[in-house]
Amino acid sequence: MSIHSRITRHGGKTKRALGVQQILEWAFRIERAQLELPEPTDPEHVEGFGFGLEYVLLQRAALGCQVDGGRHKMGSYTHEDAEVIAAIVAGLPDALGGKRMAIRVAELARAGLTPDWMPGAVPQCVPVETRRNQHGERSVTVVVGTERVLSRGKWRTVDVVACPVTWRPHPEQISSARRAYEDWWNALDWLRDGLSQGGLLRDTEVTPAMPKRRPWR
Repeated sequence: MSIHSRITRHGGKTKRALGVQQILEWAFRIERAQLELPEPTDPEHVEGFGFGLEYVLLQRAALGCQVDGGRHKMGSYTHEDAEVIAAIVAGLPDALGGKRMAIRVAELARAGLTPDWMPGAVPQCVPVETRRNQHGERSVTVVVGTERVLSRGKWRTVDVVACPVTWRPHPEQISSARRAYEDWWNALDWLRDGLSQGGLLRDTEVTPAMPKRRPWR
């Protein structure tokens, strides 16, 4: 993975300047920093080998991430700036999603991904079910009632049929994906402020650069 950066000097010391998304990807994907999250207090949910919640989730490989077996990279050094960044991520306040959001931020950074906000998604009215036969694909209909009609001089009872429809993707599905993106963006905004203040990073500087807040607009 290539992470673009610029070099700045502070008091004779050279620092690499990265946007907050880039710096998270550097820490979790390149340096393979690990979150330090408290173990669950419920004895039935305590991991026998002391791994944190992030390790358990990474094992599921939900984002196709490669699972790391321990806290540090095997046989190599994890930069102390990366560990500071991971510690700040682990401290996300509950108002911004707390531990759940911390894990989400780390997962996405490790995979080099941005949350899927369903770009270009437009709800379309489509049949609930279709069937294909020798004549092609047809919408499945259901009987919703009966009517008496006069046909060829006789009254007949005929079925009234309708085609059930739905919206795909559903508008709420699109709204939910975009709310999740905005929650992630707010977490990154908090992390950018936290990382840029206090001078906690030795060799890295956080720039004001941020992903688009609402890229669908």
